[in-house]
Amino acid sequence: MSNRAYNFNAGPAALPLEVLEQAQEQFVEYKGSGMSLMEMSHRGAIYEGVHHEAEQLLRELLGIPNNYKVLFIQGGASTQFAMVPMNLLQPGKVASYVSTGSWATKAIQEAKLFGETAIAASSEADKFTRIPSAAELKIAPESAYLHLTSNETIEGTQWAEYPETGSVPLVADMSSDILCRPLNISQFGLIYAGAQKNLGPSGVTIVIIREDLIGTPSLKVPTMLRYSTHAKNDSLYNTPPTFAIYMTNLVLNWVKAQGGAAAIEKINKEKAGLLYAAIDGSDGFYRGVAQEGSRSIMNVTFRLGSEELEKQFAKESEAQGFVGLKGHRSVGGLRASIYNAVPLASVKALVDFMNDFKRRNG
Repeated sequence: MSNRAYNFNAGPAALPLEVLEQAQEQFVEYKGSGMSLMEMSHRGAIYEGVHHEAEQLLRELLGIPNNYKVLFIQGGASTQFAMVPMNLLQPGKVASYVSTGSWATKAIQEAKLFGETAIAASSEADKFTRIPSAAELKIAPESAYLHLTSNETIEGTQWAEYPETGSVPLVADMSSDILCRPLNISQFGLIYAGAQKNLGPSGVTIVIIREDLIGTPSLKVPTMLRYSTHAKNDSLYNTPPTFAIYMTNLVLNWVKAQGGAAAIEKINKEKAGLLYAAIDGSDGFYRGVAQEGSRSIMNVTFRLGSEELEKQFAKESEAQGFVGLKGHRSVGGLRASIYNAVPLASVKALVDFMNDFKRRNG
């Protein structure tokens, strides 16, 4: 299909073309069943097969140990901002957070509704252009957990490696970089991720939680907002977002066919490397926002000499089939989101455009 846009949207984001074509082929009638998967009961054997395969693929691709549950929940990462403290914050304990940007800030605001919060480290003084070092972390001993945002999509920063937190469970929002590289799951107590950037379409949120953290919340938590409800019922307590889970299953199969997380990481690093090289080699025409060492391989943020020039870049790139390159409205600038499904060819085309734009305007 030659009329596909160069999709650099921040989320919902690019999906692999093969996955979209497979879904199109199966959309009206799923595997000889006489109906679409979207029309089926979530209690039926066909859908349950898809549901459990998605879980198994996640376990396999991320190396998830047996003492962790994989849950499919609705409400996006934004609901997890509340569910984490509602379920994990016990009386006399503190919810500790690393403040790294827009999404971490939102998570902190929600936690404050449920109890005492503490900031273990912050990069706000540096306008969130970097990830704090492990040495900067001051984790209160009475912490119920330490929460971090693995990748800040708006600022374009990412944790290169995760801190060791000892007996304090590490909780991570990985909405924008889950499965972009291999992970050591046992470093974490809980990981959550909205699917719509790296795993599938919007509508389903993945939660990976260590079993000892699925207790009875100390607060009065509604049934649907308890991890125990979803864990006990294989995420089938109520009607799950069946189509979103089906699409996630297809994407996970695609990741496996690419060679898994390690192979995906290699391509992601190549894509990011091309863009950062174009920025760094532009004699200051383009300026990267994130500090080196904290640069994201998922969201490449950059600026030009003036807002007028940035507007011109956005307008001209759009006319040439590039979508989603405007920075988030809260920070301005430009941003290329290069999630797993963004092809290397799209990134090469963007680099060519950037070099040409600089030649004409530098």
